Amino acid sequence: MADTFETEAVKIDDDELTPAIREHFGRLYNIMRELRSKCPWDREQTHDSLRQYLLEEVYEVLETLDAKHYEELRKEMGDLLLQILFHSRIASEENVFTLLDVIQSLNDKLIRRHPHVFGDVEAHTADKVLQNWEQIKLKESDRKSVLDGVPKVMPALVRAYRIQEKASRVGFDWGDISDVWPKVFEELRELQEAAKTMKREEIEDEMGDVLFSIVNISRFLSVNPEDALRGTIEKFNRRFRYVEQKFSEQNRDMKKATLEEMDVFWNEAKLSENRIQNAEGQG
Repeated sequence: MADTFETEAVKIDDDELTPAIREHFGRLYNIMRELRSKCPWDREQTHDSLRQYLLEEVYEVLETLDAKHYEELRKEMGDLLLQILFHSRIASEENVFTLLDVIQSLNDKLIRRHPHVFGDVEAHTADKVLQNWEQIKLKESDRKSVLDGVPKVMPALVRAYRIQEKASRVGFDWGDISDVWPKVFEELRELQEAAKTMKREEIEDEMGDVLFSIVNISRFLSVNPEDALRGTIEKFNRRFRYVEQKFSEQNRDMKKATLEEMDVFWNEAKLSENRIQNAEGQG
């Protein structure tokens, strides 16, 4: 089919929830409009003042996903949606764009970038879908690189993962994970050599190369490095708190304990977690 097509001409059927969603989303829009008009706090907010809340809500959504607390996820997604409405309302008052513009733009983009669903393009694998997505994205924007869409403010591990992922979609990638492992070991050796120089800039540069290569391994293993690291941090947090608790129960000063003494409680925590995981696996 053609590179572009009339997205508004694409017909999509309603389901049983569509009428209620139209009604309640319209009510939500009106509530936001009233708040901006009549609430002193809401009226004072700007794009800049809301940045911290937007970021906070994103992280709260991620936290509920990690914990698999889906009832909480429903609430946190509502809070995140509120931020979208808030920014859209402010933009509307400044005659920049409206919530309708946001929705229409998203509708059009989803249809344009899924020609295998709404057009006659064939894409039988997820990889092919992603390749088409990147090609269409480049054509419809003034971006000169497939990497231009990766925000610089992203956490570094996520940004590295996304940059590698996007480069891969245009063929810039290792052929197999067996090609990546030697690169990891090579970067580790270079970090060891840099450490001997005691030159901060050189060490930092090599450390970055090591982390970037680890992200590559993560990508080939289909593991998001940010999620993996966040899980390990939580695991360390749980076990360390267990160690603290045990010393507190014994009225002992943890600072005066040896590492070996702390390791006893650490291993207790580790063993306890493993037992729980095994029990859940058998349940």
